Amino acid sequence: MNVLLVYAHQEPTSFTCALKDVARDALTGAGHPVEVSDLYGEGFNPVAGRHDFITTHDASRFHYQNEQGHAHAQGGFAPDLVREQQRILKADLIIWLYPIWWGGVPAILKGWFDRVMAFGFAYADGRRYDSGYFKDKAGMLCLTTGGTVERFSAGNVYGPIDQVLYPTQHLMVEYLGMKSYPPFVAYAAPRIDAAGREAYLQQWRTRVLDIAKDIAEASGSAVRHRESMI
Repeated sequence: MNVLLVYAHQEPTSFTCALKDVARDALTGAGHPVEVSDLYGEGFNPVAGRHDFITTHDASRFHYQNEQGHAHAQGGFAPDLVREQQRILKADLIIWLYPIWWGGVPAILKGWFDRVMAFGFAYADGRRYDSGYFKDKAGMLCLTTGGTVERFSAGNVYGPIDQVLYPTQHLMVEYLGMKSYPPFVAYAAPRIDAAGREAYLQQWRTRVLDIAKDIAEASGSAVRHRESMI
């Protein structure tokens, strides 16, 4: 199983980085190839524009989605987008790791979705959710918060975490047709002590290995089913 970690944090001593390292080490230790898209480290540009394309659909009026569709058909994406799209195509599991900012993903990660998950490549008319292009892939969110679990609960100031994450979980990950695993949330990461952080890291290690096992078993079951039909 090939894994892609899309990592969005600029600080190597951050807890988000620790979560990334634990996932990478646990999965590689279990024999799964892991690739990391380090968005800050690789200098990913989150701003969409004509620089995203080496082809031109309409020189007189820039319509981003039309240019994406044309670039997909003509092999006209810029090199940084080709790199990320190739990483996605190789992956069986994609994990996005980030700190939640203003109820959503950091701008660099939103820009990654805007630019990389292009029309024609990641979705098209009639190719979303259950009919999405990436039905053979799985995805999940791994995030840190400043707020406590109590603050992200029903009736409290931020509301339930599932409600807060709906735009990212449902309108981004599930939109692509992926099997979506429940998010892993490290609440109040800047506030907890070393023992609390270590507990989170152990929970996360167990979680990613369980998901890898689940995907492997599902893949094996699908192969056995196809063979029984021959």
